[in-house]
Amino acid sequence: MKAYVFQGQGAQFVGMGKALYDNSPLAKEMFEKANDILGFRITDLMFAGTDEDLRQTKVTQPAIFLHSVILAATLGDDFKPDMVAGHSLGEFSALVASKALSFEDGLRLVSARAGAMQKACEREPSTMAAILGLEDSRVEEICASIEEIVVPANYNSPGQLVISGSLKGIEIACEQLKAAGARRALPLKVGGAFHSPLMEPARIELAEAIAATVISTPICPIYQNATALRVTDPAQIKQNLIDQLTAPVLWTQMVQRMIADGADNFTEVGPGNVLQGLISKIGKDVTVAGA
Repeated sequence: MKAYVFQGQGAQFVGMGKALYDNSPLAKEMFEKANDILGFRITDLMFAGTDEDLRQTKVTQPAIFLHSVILAATLGDDFKPDMVAGHSLGEFSALVASKALSFEDGLRLVSARAGAMQKACEREPSTMAAILGLEDSRVEEICASIEEIVVPANYNSPGQLVISGSLKGIEIACEQLKAAGARRALPLKVGGAFHSPLMEPARIELAEAIAATVISTPICPIYQNATALRVTDPAQIKQNLIDQLTAPVLWTQMVQRMIADGADNFTEVGPGNVLQGLISKIGKDVTVAGA
């Protein structure tokens, strides 16, 4: 069975999407529609901006979303998913690609999400760190023992778990996790503590936008970050999207569940190949490729 997966924040690069824009009339039309919806020419920043431009959350998230959903659209009849999933932001791309969400509504929600997250980041300095080479249960145990806010945020693959929290919380956790045997505890260059309780103001703000948006039954099941379960019910999809902002991304568990449900061929849609590497570590006998 064929699964399509969509990337989250971090896969952006200057020049992303330009070949699509130049070579596909459909892609050009969708990019120009996005410029109108956003009220600024995001294509200028994607195609010829600076790394700094693309690192702004309000630009990064729509840029990756656009690259992913437009690439999926250009696949035409070749896009025949048995199931879809997205990593964090990528969940919105997966919903558009699987026809649960319109392109226009998806872009508006992603833009609203980026703005809400940016505001939450500015309220309280916070960050994330990648922990390599330690059992998930040990990371969970150490995070739970720290009085500062610090929680598991992204279960990326066995032996790779990203934690999220206050600056002090991450600092203490990194020290303790290295002492406990982590191969690396690597602070990430991100704007804040995504997928943690510090995103609660953003969750509340985005919940209103999601509640007002029409979500339809997708053409295939979507496996969602907050539960790692297959979902087709629009009401449940909405709730999981809202929960996603403060809940961890259960990527390892999602991929394991997809494989258990028959997925043996994964195609990554978007500007990078990070998910292909993670999936190869989670399922040794599956085929992975880029779109």
